[in-house]
Amino acid sequence: MNSESEHVLTARFRADANPWPTCEEDRREADALVARMTLEEKVSLLTAPMGYGPRPPRDAVGSAGHCGGLPRLGIPPWDESDASLGVTNPMSVRGDEAATAFPSSLALGATFDRELAAAQGRALGVESRAAGMSVQLAGGMNLIREPRGGRNFEYFSEDPLLSGILAGSSVRGVQEKGVVSTLKHFALNAQDTGRVMISSDLAEPELRASDLLAFQIAIEHGGPRSIMTGYNMVNRVYASENPWLLNTVLKGDWDFRGFVMSDWGGTHSSAHAATAGLDRQSGHQLDTDTFFGDGLIAAVRAGRVPEARIDDMAARIIGALRSVGALGARREPVALSQEVREQHAGIAGRVAVRSLVLLRNENGVLPLDSGLPRLVVVGGRADTGVLSGGGSSAVTPPDAEVEEGFTIAQMSMPKVLHRPAPLDEMRRAFPHTEVVFLEGGADEVAASLREDDTAVVFAGRWATEGRDNRDLRLDGDQDALISAVAAGARRTVVVLETPGAVTMPWLEDVEAVLAAWYGGGGGAAAIAAVLAGKANPSGRLPVTFPAQESQLPRRELPSFDATTSNPGEPLRGSFPLVSYDIEGADVGYRWYAREGLRPLFWFGSGLSYTEFEYSEVDIRVGPGGYPTVSFRLTNTGGRAGIDVPQVYLAPPDGVFRLVGWADVALDPGQRRTVRITADEARSYGRYVVDDPRWVVEAGTYRVRLARSAAPDDVVTEAAVDLEEIVLKP
Repeated sequence: MNSESEHVLTARFRADANPWPTCEEDRREADALVARMTLEEKVSLLTAPMGYGPRPPRDAVGSAGHCGGLPRLGIPPWDESDASLGVTNPMSVRGDEAATAFPSSLALGATFDRELAAAQGRALGVESRAAGMSVQLAGGMNLIREPRGGRNFEYFSEDPLLSGILAGSSVRGVQEKGVVSTLKHFALNAQDTGRVMISSDLAEPELRASDLLAFQIAIEHGGPRSIMTGYNMVNRVYASENPWLLNTVLKGDWDFRGFVMSDWGGTHSSAHAATAGLDRQSGHQLDTDTFFGDGLIAAVRAGRVPEARIDDMAARIIGALRSVGALGARREPVALSQEVREQHAGIAGRVAVRSLVLLRNENGVLPLDSGLPRLVVVGGRADTGVLSGGGSSAVTPPDAEVEEGFTIAQMSMPKVLHRPAPLDEMRRAFPHTEVVFLEGGADEVAASLREDDTAVVFAGRWATEGRDNRDLRLDGDQDALISAVAAGARRTVVVLETPGAVTMPWLEDVEAVLAAWYGGGGGAAAIAAVLAGKANPSGRLPVTFPAQESQLPRRELPSFDATTSNPGEPLRGSFPLVSYDIEGADVGYRWYAREGLRPLFWFGSGLSYTEFEYSEVDIRVGPGGYPTVSFRLTNTGGRAGIDVPQVYLAPPDGVFRLVGWADVALDPGQRRTVRITADEARSYGRYVVDDPRWVVEAGTYRVRLARSAAPDDVVTEAAVDLEEIVLKP
């Protein structure tokens, strides 16, 4: 095949449509309903207790949250479910309920594919509504500043543009199916150690240009009807009662029209929280009081909270529900057809395949030869299932393997393995090969290897909400196991099931490494398909893998035992202060570039089974004054594949940062013209605090077309002269 697409593939990044077109109408109707309520009725809408556990609300379906509504005014009771990776069934409160286990959000981040993010969001919205939910507590999108963070698998990336675009696309998909979606955890909630006591400190210009920019972009693209605050403090003030964060930035500068809820057990006051911008207390069983109850009513009657503020809080919630059709009749669970279930499994499988990142492939060992006489599969619970992350986001389909994991107040956080087992999928993918499974210690496995064996080692690191990992090593003695296998087998392939970055002391001893993240119900089949060559890996790293922990901005985490990390537990020790001013807005790959460090693998890295050639590259200032990169991309190899060309820009006094990308699918011999416009100017602008605005200053900027953020992975670099661009806060 030797053809060229008729159409230019264009990629732009500035939101160009109103994601909440009915906002004004929804608010008018909500205001009319609020005008008919008593003060007590208004306040009754401002708290959502847990829908399971000790003494749950009697009419709750069994989920993270429930509100009794006001049926006399057409506001039915509603239920809320975690999270981004599927509809959860905490502690099996709803019995053996079927649910699609989607790959981790970090896996979705590795696809760099906004359409796939929207498709997964739509599937999640369908399943949430079928479970009887009106609100899905999805949209986890904190920037990955701390690679050891316990919830990194719930987030998209270390980059604000990639995180904002993908989170917005996912949220938009959920809400298209009639379910309110959150974005969370607002903001700067980068670690779980001490998360209910910690203060995340960062100067405003850098905060605006990093973590807040990611949320701002996601809000503009996705139109979430709700924002969930983090447990942490931001610059010494709890996020859930931080007037600068909620009133000045979110509802003021960004004109956010939805409602702000606390995380479960993350409310600390009545009058102060309400006037600071919090609209809803969540999971009060984990708080020290039902702050948005009698105490709030008393504060209104004492004149400490204007009743107009209560009206606004209630109207924001009602307007959000109205926008997705959740007023009127109470939603009840309904069974989805087998056809729909299969469609959703297909979407989960597509995400899993697209997320796989080939990091090493010496001598083209992958894909494996279908005629191998013997293939040894080692470790990693490959005979059981694919590892998933723990915590409130964990999805537990009826066939999942559920093991003891971690526990916080009123919640068990088991370790879940999603079926089918990788071993079974490997046997299906290699029907003419003897596929042998070995498990045990390094010496035991090494003794069973033959010198001509090809070995695939499944290795993992479990992470869970509620605690951070203390280092970036694989669990247990898996590093030693990989080294032993590499010494005994002719060829060794390592498949990593991890929440994010890990160190690899054995890297130079193995032939191939495949980052598989937490792949969900489609993870095992995706891994087997890529290893067998039935699918071509096309994922790119959404996070940088450091060579060792000493390269991190903060080499050590605070002591887990010296502070309190989870809601509902007694506070102990001091309030940790974490300075993110160390790296500022230069998160992840930008930190390594700024400091002259060489990580193990750079953000954006990923190999393919085919080759792509770039030609006719043109870098110029295009319409609107934005840098534009055009080029012709050709698949010069023998397999169909997807390339992810990336555009980076460096201001006169800064490091390169991602300003655009495209995901381009090409058959062998096919070529296509691609145009990437860096029209999200805030990603390379400077935030001015004294005269609030974004400014791209006139000057000479460097622009790179690259395969990753690595300095030696550049296709072409050129200088462009930009005129001043000024944008509102």
